[in-house]
Amino acid sequence: MKKILIMIAGCFFTSLGLYVLKSSSLVTGGTAGLSLSASYLMPISFSVLFTVINIPFYVLSYKKMGKQFTLSTILAVTTVTLLSSLISAYFPAISFHPLVGAVIGGIIIGAGVVVLFMNGSSLGGAQILSITLQKQFNWNMGKTNFIFDTIVILIGMYSIGVVRGLYSILSVLIVSSMMSFFKEQIAKRNNRTVKVSKKEPILETSSM
Repeated sequence: MKKILIMIAGCFFTSLGLYVLKSSSLVTGGTAGLSLSASYLMPISFSVLFTVINIPFYVLSYKKMGKQFTLSTILAVTTVTLLSSLISAYFPAISFHPLVGAVIGGIIIGAGVVVLFMNGSSLGGAQILSITLQKQFNWNMGKTNFIFDTIVILIGMYSIGVVRGLYSILSVLIVSSMMSFFKEQIAKRNNRTVKVSKKEPILETSSM
């Protein structure tokens, strides 16, 4: 129960941060940002694109991080989607200057992402890729995530403009910096998750 509550808290922070960015007319990185940008160019809804784009990352997560981490990630992505809808529907309308929104939104999202990672979960997409590359090659996950997100935002500049795109990159830099700051704790936590996942078939067999 404690693990679920922590995950919900991380998802809430992330959803709130996304709401701040949206209220500032900014975009975000990751598969969410990529799906949003693609939805402007193709006659396909955001939800469908978000689901399809995340599938290969779920496969990568299952192979490299195990079933437990992957299922937790799918649950987190679903929770963020639901909470984002509720926040947009029931929270009062707000408006921030793009610079203020980028800083506040980046900090809140960064806190949510770190909480999720420390709890053995992620928000899919680039975050799965980042943590996998750190595990396999000891690459800095914050830098990897920042590069992926920056590319996504550069694509999104087509719809929001260059200035707001640069503010969006600032928010991504804040999130990536927070991930880098906690990278050792995140790596230790997820290494334990992988070890537990490798034992799952034995546990499942004995319980049947």
